[in-house]
Amino acid sequence: MEKRVVGLLTVFMSGWLMSAALPVKTVLEKSRVRVVETTYLPGVAREAGVRESDQVIVFLDECAYERKDPVTGELTIRKRAAGETIWHDKGEAAPQLKNVGNRPYRTITVELK
Repeated sequence: MEKRVVGLLTVFMSGWLMSAALPVKTVLEKSRVRVVETTYLPGVAREAGVRESDQVIVFLDECAYERKDPVTGELTIRKRAAGETIWHDKGEAAPQLKNVGNRPYRTITVELK
């Protein structure tokens, strides 16, 4: 059987549309919280979406990624240090992100239900 490469497969994970090529692993699932580890592969985009919950994101690895503003389309490069922690509010736009480094980086996302 011929293998076909599908360029834009997506999966729905906690309100985010994410590229199917991004490995996502649920680390913990409870009634009030979900903890997810995501690996961002070089050159692979996480598609834009809307955050379904308040979230704490911890960068496990140093990284650089391209952020596409969901309103203006402006592209910016952001750099994060290992251990850096950020907060996002429920309902906030989750922009398209692309790992511009030459190796994968990982995040832990704590989603409050």
